[in-house]
Formats: sequence, structure tokens, C-alpha cells
Amino acid sequence: MEVYRMKKRAFDMIMLLIGAFIFALAVNLFVIPNDFGEGGVTGISIILYYVLKWSPALVGIVINGILLIVGYKLLDKKTTVYTIIVVAFHSLFLHLTENWRIASDEPVINAIFAGLFAGVGIGLIVRVGGTTAGTVLLARLANKYWDWNISYALLFFDLIVAGLSVFVIGIEKVMFTVVILYIGTKAMEFIIEGLNPKKAVTIISTHHDRIAIRVTEIMDRGVTVLRGYGYYTGQTKDVLYIVISKQEVSMLKKIVRAEDKNAFVTIHDVRDVFGEGFIDISK
Repeated sequence: MEVYRMKKRAFDMIMLLIGAFIFALAVNLFVIPNDFGEGGVTGISIILYYVLKWSPALVGIVINGILLIVGYKLLDKKTTVYTIIVVAFHSLFLHLTENWRIASDEPVINAIFAGLFAGVGIGLIVRVGGTTAGTVLLARLANKYWDWNISYALLFFDLIVAGLSVFVIGIEKVMFTVVILYIGTKAMEFIIEGLNPKKAVTIISTHHDRIAIRVTEIMDRGVTVLRGYGYYTGQTKDVLYIVISKQEVSMLKKIVRAEDKNAFVTIHDVRDVFGEGFIDISK
């Protein structure tokens, strides 16, 4: 069980770093070279870069640091730690890639890829429980207290920042920025919900006790036992009900095969899962 948790933590760290890197590329490869805007703290740091030539990496880490100090009590420990890691590495990657460029003068294509890169990057971060602070922090709080969809809450807050940038980059660039934010929202929504669906598994087995014990010990997942009976035979049966991530299906199959090759197993796609081990229903 401890090994599984360590692997999960390592996977989360990798996703946080990849997400922070991709988001930094969105800014340095597509947004700044085309004088586009962005949402949230990143958008504010880009505006200050256009006006005062202040480093987006430095401005971002300062503002996000202040927001984290103010709002850390509203987040759980895991989210706070992950957000600190994301903010630090996103600023580092912004600095390391500040001179990277792509030879593309087509603003529409650049806007599309800016949105895709930003959405994928932030989506990977949010998917494992982190935030980029700024408006992502506000979006998670809106999801926690008002049950807003994270992707659209983020779009709402980002549009406010993008609207204010009109005085610096002009209306046409703001229009491109809105396109970037919308594409980013759809890409992030797909990453969060489309690539990480949950699976509801029902298992009927004469060795249900052994399977339940192994799932609890190895996968650290809760198991619900439902009472049922076979309609034809009238024989009482215990049915196991387990909700897991898509990535855990393979492990569960191995456990079931090892304990009972004759087990009857059905696997269903589910979208929203609330409760211990997943999303707190109060969030």
C-alpha cells in the first residue's frame, strides 16, 4: 500500500512539472511574441511586461506568493503543497524559456496553440489536485463553496483580467485573448474530465472477502458489499462495488484474476465521484 501511495505521489509530481512547463511554453512561444493577453496572474504579469518590461516570471511568483499567503487556509494541505510546487516551477520555466521562439506569423494559429498549450498545462495541474494559484485558486474555491465547474469558473475570472488589458493591447488583441481563453477552457475540461474518467466496478465472486481485503490493502480503495441473490437459483450472493480511476483498472483485474478466475465483473464509466478518496462533496 505504501509503495502504491509513493508511486501515486511521484506521478502527481511529474504531472505538475509537465503542466507547469507546457503552460510556460504557451506564454513564451505564443502569447508574448504576438502581444496577446492572458487571464489571471499570468495575464497581469504579461501586461506589466508590455508596459514596464518587468519579468513575468518574477512578477508571477511575487503575486502568487501573496495570494497563497492570503488563501492557504482555504485549501487543504495537499493542494497547498502542490500549488507551491507549481508556482515555483512555472516561474522557473518562464525564465528558462523566455527566449524560445517559433517562426509563425499567423495570429489565428498562434492563438489556437496558445489556448491549447495553456489548457493542457493547467488541466494536468488541476487533474492531480494542484493549482497555478491566481484565478485557478479562485476557481477551485468557487467549485468548493458554490459548486461551479472549475473550467468555466476559471474562464469567468480570466475574462475579467483580459477585459482590463484592452487599455494596453487594444481591442483586436483582446478578441484574440478571448479566443485563447475559450480554447484553453475546453482543452482543460477535456484533460480534467475526458482523460481521467472514473470506473464503477461490480464484482460477484465466491471469494469476495479475499478480493475486498486485497483491494483495500494494495489499492487503498474502499469496498462496498451489497446483498443480492440469483433470480433463477435464489442463492444469496455478496456483490462488491468499487469506484476507481481508469489507471487502476489493470491492477484490479490482476487482483480479481489472482483470487477467483470465475468471478463475474462489470465495469461502468462514471463522471462525477464524491466521497472519501475522491472529491469531498463539500468542495
